[in-house]
Amino acid sequence: MPIAQLYIIEGRSDEQKETLIREVTEAMARSLDAPVERIRVMITEMPKQHFGIAGQSAKKLGR
Repeated sequence: MPIAQLYIIEGRSDEQKETLIREVTEAMARSLDAPVERIRVMITEMPKQHFGIAGQSAKKLGR
């Protein structure tokens, strides 16, 4: 069972997350020749102050 674990910064809409799940599932099905029913996608949302970019938090960088 293929599993994708994705980490994203908080703030995306439910619709964006649904699109992400669908498109990652489709890409994994194509590239791994796996049935979509067996693919799992997990999204973990990170608070902006818990995500670092070039030594600073995403919050501090205004992301």
